[in-house]
Amino acid sequence: MPLWPVYTGESEPHDGIADLPAPPPWRDFDGGPELATPAESDDASAASPDRRHRARTYQATDRAVQLVNAALYLRRPLLVTGPPGSGKSSLAYAVARELRLGPVLRWNITSRTTLHDGLYQYDPLSRLYAAGPAANRSAVPQREVSADGGIQDHLRLGPLGTALLPYGRPRALLIDEIDKSDLDLPNDLLNILEEGEYEIPELVRTAWHAPDAEVMIAGTDDRVAISRGRIRCRAFPFVVLTSNGEREFPPAFLRRCVRLELHQPRDGHLEAIVSAHLGEPDAYAQELITRFLSRGTSGELATDQLLNAVYLTGVAGLEATSRDDLAEQLMPYLSSPQDDDEF
Repeated sequence: MPLWPVYTGESEPHDGIADLPAPPPWRDFDGGPELATPAESDDASAASPDRRHRARTYQATDRAVQLVNAALYLRRPLLVTGPPGSGKSSLAYAVARELRLGPVLRWNITSRTTLHDGLYQYDPLSRLYAAGPAANRSAVPQREVSADGGIQDHLRLGPLGTALLPYGRPRALLIDEIDKSDLDLPNDLLNILEEGEYEIPELVRTAWHAPDAEVMIAGTDDRVAISRGRIRCRAFPFVVLTSNGEREFPPAFLRRCVRLELHQPRDGHLEAIVSAHLGEPDAYAQELITRFLSRGTSGELATDQLLNAVYLTGVAGLEATSRDDLAEQLMPYLSSPQDDDEF
């Protein structure tokens, strides 16, 4: 079986990830002990029905397939840029489904997000309350072995921290809307994505008397064993960072990513998307597709708007005039050249 491509963008789930060649020597990781990647069915809540549907029906372009495979081969993050509705986040779910990478770990970025949020969360107040009178002891070693069960009970790995555990096959990590972050986060990610490892200082400090800790991971209540507070990946995760193109990123950050730019689908690709979601389009749906394509040259539209229009105008009992009026209301421009001129 040829190694290229591992991700095809069109097949049912398979074990093609096992056909990846050895990584480049500068991207080889040796974390351990090896963990088994959870199956999607192990946690049905890991992806909503909407995400599972989008993963199953995603229509990847040839360029997307090529660059996904490049990211997998090189063990590099994939930075996906494109307008709203172009399928940026759905791509991560589609790849995870086809290659059986387990539930997607999703990290939603805001202007207040820090690197620490993605790696792990520690709640010192809950530990203080759980410890009770033991928290008032004066000796540090006594506090660290207090009756509250230890610091590990008040730690939980975040999506990024979980993805970097030493899984035998890659986990899929979606870092959504990285362009919404503050200026520091892309630079803060550089070392983590380059080295594939990190430390939890709270566990490092207690390693002299409690070298092993079992900590909860993102997306489930399962726990994993961590030795001396240090975590290093084994199979570098499949990382998808999405951006709406609203900001520039530092060159050092871009150098470490494989870059994919998505555009709104056109012509036959758009028809294939409608067919995958709603079945073969009828004559009126074909007319809506044509109208959508012609309107897309004057302003920004999202594919979701077309899917909504095709679905609702296909409801039985609507007169032709009502269908046309409804379709117009469901496909307003998200932005237009006229809007840009006002600012």
